Parts: sequence; C-alpha cells; structure tokens
Amino acid sequence: MTHKSTLTALFAVLLFQISFAQKDPVLFTVKGNPVYLSEFKYIYSKANQDKADFSEKSLREYLGLYTNFKLKVQKARDMRLDTIESLNAELDGYKRQLSKSYLEDREVTEKLVKDVYDRMQQDVDISHIFISCNLTQSAADTLKAYKRAMNLMKMVQKGADFGKVAADSSDDKTAKDNRGNIGYVTAMLPDGYYNLEKAIYAAKPGAIIGPIRTNNGYHVVRVNAFRPARGEVEVSQILIRKSDDPTLHARAKAKADSAYQALVNGGKWEEVCSKYSEDKATIAKSGYIGFFGINRYQKDFEDTAFALEHDGDFSKVMESSLGFHIIKRNSRRGIGKFDDMKRPLTDRIKRDSRSEIARQSMIARIHKDAGYKEFPEVLKAWSAKQVDSVFLTYKWKPDASNPQEVMNRYGDGKAYTVADFEAFCARSSRERMRGMGMPVSETIDKLYKSWTDETAIEYEESHLDEKYPEFKSLMREYEEGILLFEALKQNVWDKANSDTTGLEKFFKMNLSQKYKWDERASVSIYSIKSDDPKLVNDIWNFAANKNAEEVMAKFNKEDNEVITVIEKKYEKGKNKDLGTLWKAGDRTNTKTDPGTKTASFLKIEEILPPQAKTLADARGYAVADYQDHLEKKWIDDLTKEYPVKLNEDVFESLIKK
Repeated sequence: MTHKSTLTALFAVLLFQISFAQKDPVLFTVKGNPVYLSEFKYIYSKANQDKADFSEKSLREYLGLYTNFKLKVQKARDMRLDTIESLNAELDGYKRQLSKSYLEDREVTEKLVKDVYDRMQQDVDISHIFISCNLTQSAADTLKAYKRAMNLMKMVQKGADFGKVAADSSDDKTAKDNRGNIGYVTAMLPDGYYNLEKAIYAAKPGAIIGPIRTNNGYHVVRVNAFRPARGEVEVSQILIRKSDDPTLHARAKAKADSAYQALVNGGKWEEVCSKYSEDKATIAKSGYIGFFGINRYQKDFEDTAFALEHDGDFSKVMESSLGFHIIKRNSRRGIGKFDDMKRPLTDRIKRDSRSEIARQSMIARIHKDAGYKEFPEVLKAWSAKQVDSVFLTYKWKPDASNPQEVMNRYGDGKAYTVADFEAFCARSSRERMRGMGMPVSETIDKLYKSWTDETAIEYEESHLDEKYPEFKSLMREYEEGILLFEALKQNVWDKANSDTTGLEKFFKMNLSQKYKWDERASVSIYSIKSDDPKLVNDIWNFAANKNAEEVMAKFNKEDNEVITVIEKKYEKGKNKDLGTLWKAGDRTNTKTDPGTKTASFLKIEEILPPQAKTLADARGYAVADYQDHLEKKWIDDLTKEYPVKLNEDVFESLIKK
C-alpha cells in the first residue's frame, strides 16, 4: 500500500468514527467505559413505559439509578464474574431462546399460516392410490416407487376405473374395502403431508393428480368434491355396547331403543344417560364427549352428529363398530376468525415439517446477504476417498491430520474446512449409519446439506447483534442482569445472612425501636385427652382461677397425663379462636372432637402492652434492612472506586422542554 492510500484509509476510518459519534454520542463513562445515549434512551423508555415523559426530573432520577447499576456491573466484571462457566451457560441459554424469534423467515411463515387458514374453510373428499416408500430408502428404490406410481396414474388418466386400480394395486390395506376413497379431509393435514394438502386444495373436482410425495410414499389422488368446512361439533352420547352373540346383540338394540323412547317421551338426558349408557368413560359426565371435527370418529358417527341441526337435538339410534349410539348436540362452532387463530396456527406450523420451507428461505437469504461461496471440487475429492464399508459404520473417524481445505466461505472471511465437516459427520453417526445399503455419495450429500444449513444458522446467529439493535440490547440486559445478580449475591445478600455480628450491631444502632409488637395476649392452650363432658367441664372451671401448673398438678396422674398446655402470644385480632375476648382470665368455650375423643380451650393469662421487637422477633425484616444498608454502602464505595463522567450537553439533549 502506498503512503497516499494509507492516509486515505486512515482518513476514511476517522470520518466513520466521527460520524458514528455524532449519531450516538457517549452519555457517561464508568471507569472509562462508555454508555451511549441510545442505550440509556432505550432502557429509560422501556422501564418507564407511558410515564417516560423525558422531563429533567424524571431523566435525572433514572440516570442516578442507571449509573448505580453500571457501577455494580463494572465491579462484577472486575471480579471476573463474566468468566464463571455456569453464568455463561445460563447466558448462552438465553441467547439460544432469544435467537429463535430472529432466525426465521417471518414473511414466509405468515404466508404458510394464511394459506392453511384459507384451506381450512373447505373440506375435500379424496381417493388415492398409495405406493409405499419412506424417506430413508435409497434413490434407486425411491425412483422405482415413483415410476410405479406414475404408471398407475397414467392408467387412470386413460380411463381405467380408479377404484378398481386402487383395490388391486394400492399399498393402502384399506383400499380393498373402500376402493381408495379416504372421504373428506381438511387442513391442516398431519406432519409430512404438506405436499398432499397443497396439491388437493389447488385441484378442481374430478382432477387426477400426482404422484405426490409424502413422508410415507407416493400418492395418485382423485379429488372428488369440496364442501364448506364442517368445523367442530360438541356432543354427548348414550352408548349401548353390542355383542357378536345374536341374542345379546338383539338385547342391546332393544335397550338402545328403550333409551331413545324415554327421551322422546320427555325424559331428561342426564337421567336417561345415567340409567342406560354403558360408556364408563363418559357416563359420570352425562355422556359428554366434547368437541370434535371430521375424521376423528367413525364416518357414520360423525355424519350423524353433524346432521343435528340445533343445540339440544338428539339423534335416532345409530350403529357403529362399538355399539348403538344416541347422540345429543350441545353446540357447534365454525372456523374461528383469522386473528384469533393466527397464533395457534403459527405454533402448529413451527412444529410441522412444512416450517422447513421458511427455514430454507431464511438460509437462502443468509447465503445471499453474506456472499456465501462453496467449493464443490473439495467436497468431490473428499467424497471419493470415503469407503461405504467404513464411512457408514461406527468405525469411521475424522482425519487426525485436521485437513484445512476450505469447503465453503462467507464474504467476511469466515471459512469452514474439511475438518469442520468431518467433525459434523462424527457427531451425526446415526445419520451416517442409516445410509447402510445406499451409495455412500447419497449419505454424504445429505450430511453436507444438513451441515451447510447448520453453519448458515450459526453464522447468522453470530451476527444478530450487528443486524438487530433490539437483539443486542436484550442480550446486554440479560448479560448485565446475570452479572448484577451474582455480584449482589456475593457482596450483599450472602453477607447480610452470614454476618451475625454485623447484623446484631446494625439492629442495635438502627432498628431497636423500628419494629414493635402491638398489644398482645399471653395465652395458655389446653389440650385434654378426653371428651367426657363432666371431666372437661371440671377442668374448664378449675382453670378459671388457677394457672396452668396448678391445673395440670390436680388432674394429671403419674400414669395418666390428661392435660397438656402450651403457651403462645397473640397480637390483638390475630387469633380467630379468641374472638372478642381480650381480658386476663377470659376463657374460650371448650371444643370437643368425637373422632379423636379430645377437647380443648384457650385461656388469656395476661395482656402485654406494646413493646419493641427483638432481633429474633424481627429477623426477616432486619436482614432486609441490613441488605439495603450494605448495598448503599457498597454503592458509596463503588462511586469512590470508579470515576463516573457525565457529558452534560448530551444529557440535556434528551430533555423535552
């Protein structure tokens, strides 16, 4: 570099620094470490919400609090608390959790949510011919299954009877009985069936489409019809279980008919259900099943339930594989409004494999924005060295020489090497060994794709604080909050609890008259091991003018301790058993427990005037006060230890006149 170009570069850096300083000036420093205006403005607004009026009084009050906070954080760093492994692990956990909301393509996710909501407005009647082929099968086997599905699709497209082809050739075992007809389905379909869902909702009635790939294989589909979505119905039932024995079967049908007739004659549902129903799971709830949508129960049961027109209507007796049912409609609800369903649908989609669409969209964006570049020749050369009898087993190990050939690189210079990929392959032993029986190149390609996806997410995660100011602010809050908690624990809380001498001295000097008892009663609580009315009454009467020792001396024998007495003190109004009694000598009425054959009563021995609490009495409050004292002293020490410099001009720029 020439002398001239060096000066040009230095001048550019200086201009950037000046420009940045003008945009985000330093508000104050702690031990020379800057706190920028944007940070203080963000945290002030967040803490005060709608009370953040930016008045000088409000700003100065919060500045004092935030300065003290930063003093404590600085001390925590000087104590090297940021090197504690457990605290860093906790921070990493926060970061991973927080990163999730930033590591997604929100636009694509929102489109997936809207698409599925729109599809939910209709149910679709479909038939299919299914060719089994799961995702773990080799490329050759997958191609074979695809060609078979394609041939069957061409047959039905040319006029072959769809139902007969399904019954003869489908791998769906139910096809022999239903001729491939699944019936009505609705979005969203189960995980792994997104391609099927998307295809059937895009087709028109009568269309034959496919082969459609799902997690389990290929589907040739005929779209039979659409109808408005049924939504969900809330029902109760009376169930009479049937039998293979003809006589018992007839009895069950007769019992169901009797139940139905009882309802027709005006019988109350709850009473009829209790008398006739044999469903142990629902009889205690008057037959209540709850809400359900389509394809939850057998088709005849579902059709009968949805055919009921009004709440409170009940069906005639209908038969299922379980027995004879009478169904009562409690209510019915359609598809909810989009705003109400958006969040639960978003959560479902994030758990569904279709969320991979949003993930891949995000990864493509990361690659584009970061200037990502791959070196396929390096992967090809490395793959050629792998032997399936070793690579696809537990015996394979990464190259000990730690090869550094670059396999891919991001624009800012971040490079991933052969050694990095080998480390990933070692971690992914299950995925490697799952490739046994397939060409080793297929497994390597899958692993490479998974690895490059992982590195893209890793790369993006490491740059989140640069791209998203809010993420950076939240992570700073998490980190400083964790450090502050640990610093307070070590310097204040633990000390307040363990420094007995210091606590006693502080209490004597500052708190001896702060915490006081209100007027109290010294109470004797009598427990009598008998419910004999005469004995209990004799003890109660004798206790009127005698103290506890005298009462026990009279009634307790060496071999028979009839009475036990414990002494307690109660503040006025703090014992409900005493009620309005508040005079020395007052006694409560006796209480007898027939179950335990015991009795009890209370006697007020003395009324104590208000007096100061001892340390033992007020320890919890005293420790809290001592903690406050130690924290204030700690802040005073930190103020002396760490110089704080406020840029008054910058502060005044915040004030709204």
